[in-house]
Amino acid sequence: MPRCAGAAFEGYRGCALPARSGLIASSPPPLLPHPMVHAARRPSRHPARARRRGRLPAALAALAAAPVLAQPVETIVVTGSVAGSEVQQAPYAIGVVDREALRQAGPMINLSEALARVPGLVVANRSNYAQDLQISSRGFGARAGFGVRGLRLLADGIPASGPDGQGQVSHIDLAGADRVEVLRGPFSALYGNSSGGVISVFSAPVRRAEAEAGLDLGTYGLRQLRAAVQAPLAGGFELRASGSAMDWEGFRPHSEAERRLGNLRLGWRGEADTVIAVASHYEQPADDPLGLTREQFDADPRQTTPQAESFDTRKRSKQDQLGVNWRHRFADGALREFEASAYAGQRSVTQWLAIAKATQDNPRHGGGVADFDRDYRGAQAQWRWNWQALDLMAGAALEDQRDDRRGYENYVLDGAGDPVYGRIGTQRRDEINRARTRDLFGQAEWRFAPDWAASAGLRRGRVTLSADDAYRDNGDDSGRLSYDYTNPVLGLRWRAAPGLNLHAAAARGFEAPTLGELAYRPDGANGFNEGLKAQKSLQFEVGAKWRQDESLDLDLALFQVMVDDEIGIASNAGGRASYQNVGRTLRRGAELGAGWRPAAAWRTRLALTLLDARYRDDFLTCAGIPCTTPTAEVAAGKRIAGTQRASAFAELAWRDAALGEWGLEWRAAGRSAANDRNTDFASGYALAALRWSRTFAIGEGQRIELLARIDNLFDRAYAGSLIVNDANGRYFETGAPRSALLALRWVGAI
Repeated sequence: MPRCAGAAFEGYRGCALPARSGLIASSPPPLLPHPMVHAARRPSRHPARARRRGRLPAALAALAAAPVLAQPVETIVVTGSVAGSEVQQAPYAIGVVDREALRQAGPMINLSEALARVPGLVVANRSNYAQDLQISSRGFGARAGFGVRGLRLLADGIPASGPDGQGQVSHIDLAGADRVEVLRGPFSALYGNSSGGVISVFSAPVRRAEAEAGLDLGTYGLRQLRAAVQAPLAGGFELRASGSAMDWEGFRPHSEAERRLGNLRLGWRGEADTVIAVASHYEQPADDPLGLTREQFDADPRQTTPQAESFDTRKRSKQDQLGVNWRHRFADGALREFEASAYAGQRSVTQWLAIAKATQDNPRHGGGVADFDRDYRGAQAQWRWNWQALDLMAGAALEDQRDDRRGYENYVLDGAGDPVYGRIGTQRRDEINRARTRDLFGQAEWRFAPDWAASAGLRRGRVTLSADDAYRDNGDDSGRLSYDYTNPVLGLRWRAAPGLNLHAAAARGFEAPTLGELAYRPDGANGFNEGLKAQKSLQFEVGAKWRQDESLDLDLALFQVMVDDEIGIASNAGGRASYQNVGRTLRRGAELGAGWRPAAAWRTRLALTLLDARYRDDFLTCAGIPCTTPTAEVAAGKRIAGTQRASAFAELAWRDAALGEWGLEWRAAGRSAANDRNTDFASGYALAALRWSRTFAIGEGQRIELLARIDNLFDRAYAGSLIVNDANGRYFETGAPRSALLALRWVGAI
C-alpha cells in the first residue's frame, strides 16, 4: 500500500525522504528520535526565516502553534506517497487534521468532530451509536445506509474496511491519535477495492515517559473517563497503554450508549530495524432510536419512532485486534527499505431490528435479529528503492474475512401466543460468508526536472466473495463470485512559481459489491446475485497549492468522476433487499481549503466544497415495501441520494498567554436528497460553535488542559444525517441540539 515505509503501525513521521535537489545521501535518514507533535518537518526552504524563528522564546513559539496551519509548507504526509511528501508537493488533494485540532474539536469520540475542516469530505454524525458515522468523499459512500461504504479506512495501517468494502470507525482511539490524513481523488485508487477516498489515522509516537488522565462531562448524560501511560524503556523498547470508558444517555429516547476502548503498543528500535506490535479491544452496546419519517421529523425532531421502543432495537458489538509491523533499513545500494506487516482480529455483532412477526412469517425471511462472528486477517510486504531523482515502491497484500452469520426471530411468544419483541427466538439463518482480496501494487515518483515531478502507480487485484448456506429451510442461498481490477494512476506536479504548485491527476477506480449487496437476487430465486457488476470510475483532478511565508496557505482542486454500473436498490420484499446496476453517474465539483494567520495570536481556517452528483441514465427503483419489482422511475439528472451541492467549515481563533485560546466555528451543508427519486430532502443548515481552551502548568513536568465547548450555539433543529433510500421512509436522523462539553485533562511526567 503506498505510504511512507514504517508509518503503517508506528505513527512515526521520520521517513526516509528524497532531498529537494534530487541528490540522495548514501543511506536513508534515521528515524527521528523525537518526532514533532503535529507532523514531520523538512528543513526550511528559508534559512534566514528559520533563524528568526529560532530566536523566538520557547513559550511564544508554543503559543503560536496552531492546528492544521502550523508550518503548513513543511507538513509531511505519507498517504498516497512512495516515501513521504510535503502537502504542497503532493500531486493530489490531501488534508491533514493534527493532534491539536483533534483535541479541541470535542470529546474525541467521533471523527465527525474534527473532519469538517477537510474540504471534499462529509462526515455526518447520526447521533446513533448503533449505526456508524455516515462518511462520503466526492459522493463516494453517500449511499451507505449503515457503516462506511466506498472509502478505504486505516488505523495505524490496519484496515478498518473489510475486503468487501464495508467498514466502521467506532473502534478508533482518537485520544491517542497524532493526526488524520484524508486523501481524496484519483490517487485513492492505489488502495484497491472500494477506495473512493482514504482516511488514515496515525497514533502518536512515544516521545517521553508520561501519564495522562482525562474526564469529559457533557449535556445529555455524556460522561467519559480516559487514562494513558507511555514510556521509553531500556534496550530500545517503548510502551504505550491507554483505555477509556464512555457513557451517553442521548437527546432522543432510546438512544443510550456505552463504549469501552483499550489499546496497547509495544515497540523496539534498533540500528537498522524497527518493530511495533499493537493490540486493541473495543466494546459498544447501544440502543437504536431509528430514523424519523417526514411527518415525525416536522412534528418533533427529538422524538423517537414508536417502533424503536416496541421492538427494543439495539446493537451490541465487540472487537479484538492484534497487529505487528517490521521495518528494515538498508545502509547501501538502491534498495532502501523493506517493510512487512500482519494483523488479525475478531469482531462480534448482534443487532435487534424493527421487523414485525407477520413479515418474519414469510418462510424465506432471515429473522429480525442479525448476529455474526467475524474473523479477519491480513498481511502486506513492500520494498522501496531510490536512484537519485527516482523513488520506486512495490509490494503485495492479502486480506481475508470469514463471517459466521446467523439470523433469529426477534421475538418469543407469550402464554397467549402473542409476540414479545426484543428477544432472541427461533433461528432463521445460518451461513458462512467469506471475502478475500489478493493485490499487487507499485508506485514511482520521478523528479525529471528542477520544477517538475511525475508520479505513476498501478494496483492489480482480485476480490472473491462467497456464501455457504447451511440453513436450507428457505432455499439454498450459497454462491461465489470473483471480480478482477486494475487501477492505474498518473500524476504531474509543476512548481509554477515560488510558493505555487500546480498538479493534475487521473485514475481508474473500482468498487465491488459488498456481501450484503450480493446476498439476494432481484428475481426472488435462491443464490447469489450473479448479475450484479462492480462499479468502475474514471477520475480526473487538477489543482493548485499556494503558500505565502507561513501565514497563508490555499489548496484548490477541481474534479470530475464518471462512474459506470453504479450500484443501487432493485427490490425489497419479505425482508430481502436486492441490488442492481443503475447505469452511469457523474460527479464534478470544486474544493477549497485555506488558512490565514494575520498575526501571531490570530488564525482563520476555511473549507468549502461544491459537488454536483447526478445519475446520467434513467432506471427503475422501489418506492416502498413490499416491492418485488421496481416500478418507480428515476430520471436521468436526479441527484445521488445523500449528497449535498455545497458544504463549508470556517474557524476564527485567537490565543493569548493569559486568557487561553478562544475559537468560533461555523459549519454548513446544503440540502440532501433522501432518496434517488428526489421526492424528499433534508433541509440545509448552518451551525455555530464556541470553544475555549487553556493549558496550566502545575508543577515540574505537569500540566492541566481545559476545554469548554458549546456546539449548535443557536439550538437549530436539523437532520444531521440521512438513512438514504430507507424502505419505510424513516430517512431523517436528528442532529444534536445545543450541547455543552467540559473536558479536563491532566498530563504529567513519570
